[in-house]
Amino acid sequence: MLAFANYLIYLLVAGILLVFFFVVYTRVTPFDEVLLIRQGNCAAALSLGGAMLGFSLTVASCILHTNNVMQFAAWAVAALLVQLLAYIVTTKLMRISREHIEAGNIAFGGMLGAISLSVGAINAACIS
Repeated sequence: MLAFANYLIYLLVAGILLVFFFVVYTRVTPFDEVLLIRQGNCAAALSLGGAMLGFSLTVASCILHTNNVMQFAAWAVAALLVQLLAYIVTTKLMRISREHIEAGNIAFGGMLGAISLSVGAINAACIS
């Protein structure tokens, strides 16, 4: 019974962290991903999807490699900051402006998503 309770606690905390990441990430970006995705913008979907998956990889690693929920949550918040930093640095270095995503430039959206996944995978591996 304790194992199931722990499962539910970790699942709930991970879900809350994922929603928190979604809210923070979509507020940091200069465009409205949800609106763009509703309009069929694949670039926005690739960018946001990659960021969510990259963050989720790190959250999964945090669950596997930490001793308690507080430690897990702390590492997950650090992962959130790393993902945001990766977005900010990438958009500055590659000069990816909101116009690229809003125009549906799939190449830029895919690149942002791939970088987020890459950063997430490396970040996840660093937590051990």
